[in-house]
Amino acid sequence: MVDVYVELKERRYPISIGAGLLAQPSSYYPLKSGDKVMIVTNPTVAAHYLQTVKTALLQVGCQVNEVLLPDGEQYKTLESLNLIFTALLEAKHGRDTTILALGGGVIGDVAGFAAASYQRGVRFIQVPTTLLAQVDSSVGGKTAVNHELGKNMIGAFYQPSKVIIDTETLSTLPHREVSAGLAEVIKYGAILDNAFLVWLEQNINLLTKLDAQALQYCIQRCCELKAITVAKDETEQGERALLNLGHTFGHAIETHLGYGMWLHGEAVSVGMMMAAYLSYHLGDLTKEDVLRLQALLLAADLPIFSPDGMTAEQYLPHMMRDKKVLAGKLRLILLKSLGQAYVTADADKSLVLQAIQDCIHSH
Repeated sequence: MVDVYVELKERRYPISIGAGLLAQPSSYYPLKSGDKVMIVTNPTVAAHYLQTVKTALLQVGCQVNEVLLPDGEQYKTLESLNLIFTALLEAKHGRDTTILALGGGVIGDVAGFAAASYQRGVRFIQVPTTLLAQVDSSVGGKTAVNHELGKNMIGAFYQPSKVIIDTETLSTLPHREVSAGLAEVIKYGAILDNAFLVWLEQNINLLTKLDAQALQYCIQRCCELKAITVAKDETEQGERALLNLGHTFGHAIETHLGYGMWLHGEAVSVGMMMAAYLSYHLGDLTKEDVLRLQALLLAADLPIFSPDGMTAEQYLPHMMRDKKVLAGKLRLILLKSLGQAYVTADADKSLVLQAIQDCIHSH
């Protein structure tokens, strides 16, 4: 097991990464005997891991309740948030309770927002069970629910007190979910760490096969890169925005198709290709760079083309509602080179449309 720390101005918290952590009562420290815990999960994850987590928490001496939310991005809503509040109130949980998120990104985001809001804030522990949540969404304290007009529009920055990453949970993931997680992994290399990108090119086949050693290193490196970025810019005023490479395009796909039709990582994959093409048109990336990124995404079994039937013009209204829009200007994350990203609000709209068009499959 290895601990990576997220260092914030007033405190720090650990991300514990290892195999078999869910079953070990010591993983859940600082929880202690007598603490009340509300586990938030969904039926899919519960079938695999709820009993393991409950058993470990009962061994610690915690009082444990659970609430199951429906499974899927389309349930990342205020209604699901309310299910958590109702469960907490019915089980008489006070301000000294702990909300434990057991699941993927949707569970982590909704449970985290519930923790930020319930009685103005209660302790929160992330136990991510998908690759995407382990490398990205569980770290750094972004919590939110979706609105039909835009993704993650209602939420809060609220840091967990701990993140527990059990790499063995990935063995029960469908292949499609593993690929979706690899999109966020590849993103870290593209924006922050060219050496890691090269490592990914050499090891992507091991990762798609869930090789334990490769996964452990991969998750650890992503968490380190995210921790460094969050420490510099917790509430995304500047540098943290770099972590959104491909997301403005990707969120447009998710919102346009309806949440849950494409997985978040699949949409981000296409979004990264669009950002790469835009960076190419601006003269920063070479054609070879764009093809390298494309080859890596394809090796991870990710889509590189826009969904069938979605036109370039259909992206823009969604993109203009993005949270990164400031003073009516579209802010995009682009690449100076592979391994180095920047934020711009000056991209020419015709070039943006051209980059989207480059990723529309002409049959």
